[in-house]
Amino acid sequence: MIYSTATVPVNPDGETKLTREQVWKGLELKARDARLFLPSGLCTRCDVVEESTTHFVREATIAGSDIREIITLEPQSKVTFFQATGPREGAIINELFEDEAGTLQLKFYCYLGLRGKQPNGPEEQAEQAQFDGDKGYKSALLSTLERTRELLAEGRL
Repeated sequence: MIYSTATVPVNPDGETKLTREQVWKGLELKARDARLFLPSGLCTRCDVVEESTTHFVREATIAGSDIREIITLEPQSKVTFFQATGPREGAIINELFEDEAGTLQLKFYCYLGLRGKQPNGPEEQAEQAQFDGDKGYKSALLSTLERTRELLAEGRL
């Protein structure tokens, strides 16, 4: 199994300050349309195909893989992506919280397996290394916050 986690401060020195509400709007927008947040061309399709009072379902093509995710929102706090179909199975969570000092933080964590691959085999080990590396989820958190700031500046958030 793959377990990865990363946490970054929402408002590091030198960056435009974001409120919890602004970050939440960005996270919700990212959940509904990943194309707005991922590098150009990485996500070629992202459609909400079902919606209820407890969750919504999106179908997307990301890095050439078709995926279906059941997404739950805990307002102002947490977005959970359950991998229903695609190369991975498990959950990816983005959580917004204040640390002990009251500083707003954005945390990513996931618990995933690769469908049809040997548990803890070479493919999962490679994916674990990628998630934990410089271009992994810490980088994704930082780019999500950067994109949220851009959308805010453009008046689109």
